[in-house]
Amino acid sequence: MKPLLVLVDLQQDYLKSPQLDPAAGSVVDGAAALLAQARAQAVPVAHVWTTVTRDPDNRMAHWKREGLWQCEAGTEGHAPPASLVPRQGEPIVHKSGFSTPDIAAFVAGLGRDTVVVAGVKTHACVRQLALDAWQAGLTVIIAADAVGSDDPLHAAATRRYFKARGIEFLSNGELKELFARDANTVANVLPSRVSEPIATAAAASRSWRDSAPAERAGMMRRLGRVLSQEIEPFAALMAEELGKPLKFGRREAESVVAMLEVVAARAAEANAAATNGAGYAERRRPHGVVAAITPWNNPIYLPIGKVAPAVLYGNAVVWKPAPETRAVSRRLIECLATAGWPEGLVQLVEGGEREGMALMADAAVGAVTLTGGSLAGYAAQEVCGRRRIALQAELGGNNAAIVWPDADLEDAARKLAAGAFEMAGQRCTANRRIIVHASVRERFLPMLVEATAALNWGDPLSPETDIGPMVSVKHRDRVAALVERALKQCASPVLPLGETPSRTARHAAPFYPPTILACEDPDSEIVQEESFGPVLVVQTARDFPHAIALMNVVRQGLAAALFATAPDIVWAFRDEAEAGILKINQSTSGADVDAPFGGWKSSGLPSTAGSTWNFSHASRRFMAGLGEVQARRYQTGTISDRSGSLAYFS
Repeated sequence: MKPLLVLVDLQQDYLKSPQLDPAAGSVVDGAAALLAQARAQAVPVAHVWTTVTRDPDNRMAHWKREGLWQCEAGTEGHAPPASLVPRQGEPIVHKSGFSTPDIAAFVAGLGRDTVVVAGVKTHACVRQLALDAWQAGLTVIIAADAVGSDDPLHAAATRRYFKARGIEFLSNGELKELFARDANTVANVLPSRVSEPIATAAAASRSWRDSAPAERAGMMRRLGRVLSQEIEPFAALMAEELGKPLKFGRREAESVVAMLEVVAARAAEANAAATNGAGYAERRRPHGVVAAITPWNNPIYLPIGKVAPAVLYGNAVVWKPAPETRAVSRRLIECLATAGWPEGLVQLVEGGEREGMALMADAAVGAVTLTGGSLAGYAAQEVCGRRRIALQAELGGNNAAIVWPDADLEDAARKLAAGAFEMAGQRCTANRRIIVHASVRERFLPMLVEATAALNWGDPLSPETDIGPMVSVKHRDRVAALVERALKQCASPVLPLGETPSRTARHAAPFYPPTILACEDPDSEIVQEESFGPVLVVQTARDFPHAIALMNVVRQGLAAALFATAPDIVWAFRDEAEAGILKINQSTSGADVDAPFGGWKSSGLPSTAGSTWNFSHASRRFMAGLGEVQARRYQTGTISDRSGSLAYFS
């Protein structure tokens, strides 16, 4: 194998797209790291640029139609970022449209037989260059950590299309190994077999769908009793495998036991038929086999929150957990068997993205429930939309809290520091942003710093630890790179970057210090992107409409919080906040076991999920009768205060 790295359209004008996913900073850093690898390992590099001229006018037809001038020769927008500037001897290939003319001859002329493609946009010029090279018989690899698109659903379809044709997406780590070895072929890593566990689950579902509600309720309660004896072992296992502090692992296991009791109480309505005066009856029927895909951060609560409702409503489940949680996942499957759950009803599939895609695409799967990131959500939408099967997805949050002058500022500081930094910020409901009124900003920030300093961090096996390590070196480095870019672009540190805990700690893992940044630019990457780490961004509001605008400026809408006491401010927040979970005088972190859970905008599909609220992935509704039937969709949120919580519908 003789690889050539090709960087496509990594030019300032293309990178300015606000819809680019992943964000431009992430794509550029990934491409720069890959470029450095290639140069260090003597892999040739070529740069492909869109180059527009005015005489003659060589713009693409749709640019002419829109009056758009981009990537014009000699302009700043035509050039790449400083980290991607070509070195002497690295060829630059100019193009004016999607296609790169004679790419196959160009590659062959350099004595290469393999093209590694990085750049933007995945669904357009990256796709076209890859297909031109593939059609000419070259081996094509896409650099998964160094491509981005402003049409992510189209990009997801491109990924599926490529993989079906042997065009692999490989990480920078995998490419480093590939560059280093002398091989005649590229290893084509195929998904592990998922058809067998799906077939087993399908066979189990045929008898299970007719089981009695009492039997299903009994199963939930038996599992709850088994898990109540496993709280400490699971907490210790999560600390060892994921670096999750012991107290939060224990809290997660206790919540699972409580959730199962709530699920059991809903069993009687699982097969119930409903009628009303309009002359129709409604009955829920199972999908058959539900694919459940779960992340690593809550490795027992999230799986049981998907599996239990699906089974309650008569489905079998094929579950693919995150590869980081292998030991926890296997232990949980053993608990199902100990609780006497029918053999085959819940099947475990281990693996990563490839296995997840194969699972969702299998014809025997009737619905998918997924918790993951934005790109995983687009991939699931593309597969499930093409198959026209139900999809329920929780896709993360970029959660803000407003701190108003009439709030108890010390109480707000304590709760927000905990909500942002406990578990190293590795939960979807963590506070990512604070929007504080200008009149109290200078009083509040020292309180926030002091509250952060009071948190204990270090060994996750210590009962006192609040902040443990990140789940992996790769995840730690991604967060560090995000902060580094923010400090260059717009941010100033409110809390000096700290030191990591002593390396003599028992848990030798990647730590990252709690970080508070001030950034007033609402369009900056550090504001717009979910860090999923111990990073908190502070912004200043002039008045309440400005605070709401800052809160709602991001594309996510999972959770939001308000620290205030004035009733008019509280109700204005309820009416204007674009999030599925709303809290008063609490941080955004955490959730009740039987409250609706889910986000608006790009945080979730549909808007409501969580334990027994997961109707969308648990059953299909059949309606029959006289007259017209109108379905009304409600968006559901939760407002919580110190005295309790209530659900509202709007």
